[in-house]
Amino acid sequence: MDLALSEEQEAVRKLAEDFVAREVTPHVVAWDRAENVDRSIVGKLGELGFLGLTVPEEYGGSGGDHLSYCLVTEELGRGDSSVRGIVSVSLGLVAKTIASRGSEEQKRQWLPRLTSGEAIGCFGLTEPGTGSDAGNLLTRAVRDGGDYVVNGTKMFITNGTWADVVLLFARTNDSPGHRGVSAFLVPTDTPGLTRRTVHGKLGLRGQATAELVLEDVRIPASCLLGPEGKGFSLAMSALAKGRMSVAAGCVGIAQAAQDAAVRYAGEREQFGKAIARHQLVQELLSDIAVDVDAARLLTWRVADLIDRGQDFATAASKAKLYASEAAVRCANNALQVFGGYGYIDEYPVGKLLRDARVMTLYEGTSQIQKLIIGRALTGVSAF
Repeated sequence: MDLALSEEQEAVRKLAEDFVAREVTPHVVAWDRAENVDRSIVGKLGELGFLGLTVPEEYGGSGGDHLSYCLVTEELGRGDSSVRGIVSVSLGLVAKTIASRGSEEQKRQWLPRLTSGEAIGCFGLTEPGTGSDAGNLLTRAVRDGGDYVVNGTKMFITNGTWADVVLLFARTNDSPGHRGVSAFLVPTDTPGLTRRTVHGKLGLRGQATAELVLEDVRIPASCLLGPEGKGFSLAMSALAKGRMSVAAGCVGIAQAAQDAAVRYAGEREQFGKAIARHQLVQELLSDIAVDVDAARLLTWRVADLIDRGQDFATAASKAKLYASEAAVRCANNALQVFGGYGYIDEYPVGKLLRDARVMTLYEGTSQIQKLIIGRALTGVSAF
């Protein structure tokens, strides 16, 4: 077993690190306060190939392995999870799904634009009444000649107000539960589709999160992604890989918390010496460090399994569960090291804690991850 990064992987990591230092870190506080990331960041992500990682070069992608993808998402998460979310969703959930499940026409239509940053994708699964119970979604797509007519509402959609295409999940027949769900690629300029920004979020405040409302949205049958009625399995497959990306972003949050806490502990003095010399502060720092390493190794294992073509879904749930909960612990411990200053947004750890908290909720809550792991251990079917 060799856990060392290759020269190419190290170069990708350094490229992402430099990008974050130059294009993200100087703006984090302003973006968080304004609840808006500068959209020009998308083109810059595309120029460096970060929106095309693991996508074949023939469709405009930049290729590479999944560990390189993890390294980039970790660095983006370390800088600002709102920026990391752009890549995780547009590339991780949308472009990768088109690359693996789309028709040749769909690949040619969307992948070059998504990987360059010319277009952005969002993942339209969650609804106001169906979060964890996604198989019972209510949005409907009714066949009408050569078209489908779609009606419904989607909620908490990352990239929603920025997106040019929605990977949308809707019920196409009356089969019970997930068996009636299909997937579609819906351009966001289609008449009848409206979007509303979700404001006032606890964390990921700069991220473009939206409610999507579809009223008699007419789309051609060519928008269907994969076979009719197989959309739920497509969504679960996308989310399994997406959990690796979320886990990597959580490692980035945890690493940022460690960096900030160690730096501050060396500078801050109490009782005549730097607080880093106090044993209980050292305990907080050591707890953070162990969580960072454990979360990173669990995440890297998922990337290795994917690149070797082995089953990775349960490992992805383990990584997402541990890394998201660890990110909360690390940010909370870092805030404790900062004391009262950690409660002010001029310092980084408050935002890290706010951003970390949602990681235990989206792309499958911690409780859903435990169910997936438990079912894998016992052999009990999910449905």
